Amino acid sequence: MTPILLINPNTSQATTQMMLEIARASLGGRAEVRGLTAPSGVPMIVDEADLRTAADVVGALDVCDACGVIVAAFGDPGAEILRRRLAVPVVGIGEAAMREAAQQGRFGIATTTPALAASIEGKVRQFGLEAAFTGVRLTPGDPWRLGQDPAALEAALADAVQACVEADGARAVVIGGGPLGRAAQALAVQFAIPVIGPVPAACGAILRALARD
Repeated sequence: MTPILLINPNTSQATTQMMLEIARASLGGRAEVRGLTAPSGVPMIVDEADLRTAADVVGALDVCDACGVIVAAFGDPGAEILRRRLAVPVVGIGEAAMREAAQQGRFGIATTTPALAASIEGKVRQFGLEAAFTGVRLTPGDPWRLGQDPAALEAALADAVQACVEADGARAVVIGGGPLGRAAQALAVQFAIPVIGPVPAACGAILRALARD
């Protein structure tokens, strides 16, 4: 079987490598995965203009040698375009994580990008999950600066997860962003409820899709 292709819709090679490491651990040898970094755009998607640019870039990529594709940004930019173009499964990490969380009952999303909150809520409605959705909880401050400080990022996201649980009644919380993957791993062992990293969720979803094909 040819490898799964993990597309990083932002331009950070370091983020691609981090998400590849998480994906390989999640797949556990059941499939190979390789990475592709967006050749243009921004190093971190923080608003809807960035998301639109990423969708155009991802949608135009050549992915002909993949058995399946993971679009590894939380807004799933370009995923719908690729589905129309390709005959292989295409999974967005945002959709995969939300659907996994909804299986637990009421779920919230903790993330760092306030300018994308409306877009995230729109995706929840698009996927038909609004009845189970408790809302988005945001970390304070600039997302880019916070992303450069892993300890501060983890602490801020922990507060957001706690708010999802205590204030909103969530029974599962999605960490909303591919670049937040390491923090999601750390937080998963700190809470009694499921804290769902989007890259592992997408790996599970694409394995199920490949098994059906």
